[in-house]
Amino acid sequence: MDSTMIFIWIALIIVFLIIEIATVGLATIWFAGGAVVALLVGLIGGPIWLQVLLFFVVSVLLLVFTRPWAVKYITPHKTKTNYESAVGKTVRVTEKIDNVAGTGTVLLGGQEWTARSERDDVTFEVDSLPRVMAVSGVKLIVR
Repeated sequence: MDSTMIFIWIALIIVFLIIEIATVGLATIWFAGGAVVALLVGLIGGPIWLQVLLFFVVSVLLLVFTRPWAVKYITPHKTKTNYESAVGKTVRVTEKIDNVAGTGTVLLGGQEWTARSERDDVTFEVDSLPRVMAVSGVKLIVR
């Protein structure tokens, strides 16, 4: 058993875990798993080449096969913010939307927003009910 490699694997596990805790991005935890496997192989007397090989193989396998699942189920579901939830909603025009003239406001959830048409040749009159297609900066893009 090569004690230098044992300390290297322990140090790598600690470094990867610290990076993971600092970033919380599910980026380095997979390499910590690979280092744990390499450490175990080193503890039972496996050669260095096998430790290194298993470190890379296990890390890549964990990254490829478990990261998509972890991102989907472990990462908290994000709550849509005010503007993200606007997409797909119907709004009421309070000032004529005319891209050429640079005018247009709509009412969404009791708040007035600047609005622009998805196409420059399409205008919306007051009290019409377009649908929000996107948000660009602080403007709602409607159709």
